[in-house]
Amino acid sequence: MPELRMMHTMLRVGDLDKSLAFYTELLGMQMIKKLDFPEGEFTLAFVGYGPEESNTVIELTYNYGTTSYDLGKGYGHIALETSDIYATSQVLKDAGAEFTREPGPMKHGKTLIAFLKDPDGYMIELVQPDWLKDAQ
Repeated sequence: MPELRMMHTMLRVGDLDKSLAFYTELLGMQMIKKLDFPEGEFTLAFVGYGPEESNTVIELTYNYGTTSYDLGKGYGHIALETSDIYATSQVLKDAGAEFTREPGPMKHGKTLIAFLKDPDGYMIELVQPDWLKDAQ
């Protein structure tokens, strides 16, 4: 199976500016990148202590018009990077993993993603980033 690494953890936030201030000013993280998807009505902001290519970071997701979440729904997913999403997904399926989204491009972008559930139902995202896909 291709090598996996911890990539990022996603948290849904009700006030992106307040969350960015907390993570960057209070905790000393860097703003890695910010991506706005008006068609999907969401913004992603990535923060961490180094570049996503070599560090695990936090993805802060702001969904337009949503100001708060129940704590039980605040969890999003754990992302694992892979250099070959299709091969990795097949190995995991063969081992009995339950996929909720087959591998393919994300709806509002070109990054390849897939989702599966852990034994407790927590979502795990497999990601083949553009920089890996374009290198093949």
